[in-house]
Amino acid sequence: MTEKIIGIDLGTTNSEVAIINNGQATMISSDGSVILPSYVGLDSEGKLLVGEAARNQYTVYPERTVKSIKRSMGGSDKIFMAGQEYAPQEISAIILKTLKKIAENHLGEKISKAVITVPAYFSDGQRQATREAGEIAGLEVVKMINEPTAAALAYEYNHQGGKRIMVYDLGGGTFDVSVVQIEEGVIEVMASHGNNHLGGDDFDQKIVDHIRRALKEEHGNIDIPPEAAARIERASEVAKLILSDNPFASIKEEFLLEKKGVPFHFSLELSRDEYEEMIDPFIDETMEAIHIALKSAGLTVSDIDEILLVGGSTRTPLVGRRLEEEFAVQPRSEIDPDLCVADGAAIQAGMIAGEEVSAVLVDITPYTFGTSALGELDDGMPYPFMFVPIIKKNTPIPVRKSEVFFTPFDNQEVVEVCAYQGENNDAKQNIELGKFTIKGLSKVPAGNEIITTFELDKDGILHVSAMEKKTGLAKDISIDNAISRFDKENMETARGKIVDLFGEEDEAPQADSVNKSGNVENVKAMALVEKAERLMAQASVEDKEDLVDLIEQINDAMKAGDKNSLAEATDELSEIVFYLDS
Repeated sequence: MTEKIIGIDLGTTNSEVAIINNGQATMISSDGSVILPSYVGLDSEGKLLVGEAARNQYTVYPERTVKSIKRSMGGSDKIFMAGQEYAPQEISAIILKTLKKIAENHLGEKISKAVITVPAYFSDGQRQATREAGEIAGLEVVKMINEPTAAALAYEYNHQGGKRIMVYDLGGGTFDVSVVQIEEGVIEVMASHGNNHLGGDDFDQKIVDHIRRALKEEHGNIDIPPEAAARIERASEVAKLILSDNPFASIKEEFLLEKKGVPFHFSLELSRDEYEEMIDPFIDETMEAIHIALKSAGLTVSDIDEILLVGGSTRTPLVGRRLEEEFAVQPRSEIDPDLCVADGAAIQAGMIAGEEVSAVLVDITPYTFGTSALGELDDGMPYPFMFVPIIKKNTPIPVRKSEVFFTPFDNQEVVEVCAYQGENNDAKQNIELGKFTIKGLSKVPAGNEIITTFELDKDGILHVSAMEKKTGLAKDISIDNAISRFDKENMETARGKIVDLFGEEDEAPQADSVNKSGNVENVKAMALVEKAERLMAQASVEDKEDLVDLIEQINDAMKAGDKNSLAEATDELSEIVFYLDS
């Protein structure tokens, strides 16, 4: 029996889990709803609350509740809940583990693998943090798929023929637009653009600000305690939803605040026109992103055949009107915009699990990745931090690109390699992802060749390495910055915290090397490969060629599950490693 792989949409406001059942993507419900609000909390007794219960608690005890954690993913700031400290990955892991349990209860079997969606414009650090959250939750994240790509897959799963579509994805906390080409079952993302901090939360905040101004006008400067602030936030969110279908929303909160010790009620009517005027600058920003994506794809508005609406915030009537005015095409929304991303994740999961599917995905990177080198500014002055793109924005992934660089000084024994993400010619104006140093270079004249390789895997995770061509001396990138990735010890501590919160033994497989490789033989082989790579620098040219060949054989054997070939290649590699290490 094929192991089930679930598809998860880990959203800012809501999250969902789906599975392929008899060839169809099926949303899995819990307590009568397929939507799990992305809220996590602890009650007064320390009991874990997730979803609707945590959302209900937020208006009364906001200090015990966390929402919109997706916006903090990839950052180093700690989150406080009921006086306890958590990393963003740990809060997201609680949501993921809850979805995992929902799926297990529905299927009657243990689940250990998942496809998780991420915004197309998520950075390398945000993607890595999402993967770590999955591992903390006891899930092997077999693939991360961009949300617009997942939505296109859900809409166009069985489409025949060719067309160009634009996926407009406006969720609770993030915005993405992707231009997608569909041709004979192949779904290819041509370009993406977006903003990881633009969404329904920002729309809510505009209403919150409006309410606060009204309170100030009526009552002057008045203290708003956390509980009242949480009630205002919730009332604003409700008003936003009402205005999607009605021209007016009545906001009423009884006994909201006190003035000179006397409690008072609050009442306000908000019109859709007023609301749309508040959020119009945000919609303008999304329209600008659309044209950037179209330009990157080499297309114009008239080249787009269809527009797909994704994300709950696309229910705002202003969004549909602006898009129809711009494209002269009525956007499609026949699939629930809150659910289509999870549907697409389930379809991708089904592909990986061996289900019969017709579509083939070709995804892209929304960012340019590169390094820095000595160059000249516009005025001709030398500058050591000129940005050198290696993997350019909108390149199909997975991808591996290498460039050669040259040492500028005679007898240079050390070179520092920095990895950046961005589009600015000045590397210092881009995001530094990490850096590492190669020491012990050959004492040769300037011009020593250093081959730098950037690799983006299928999940959009970046790997960087550099090698002195003359000797094979090499080193891989080690990210050591504000992204603050989890090391093994922190991962185990986080897993233990989550298990304690759920009050049960963690029966899911460890999402570590044993889980990823599947058995002890694979783990031993991977350890041997790591050791061989460390010894590569001191190997002769002949031994180096043998090492590379055997490492490739081992990787191929593990992917194919060929135990005999794995054993043979491992034995041969072990002999060379023993010789080099002795």
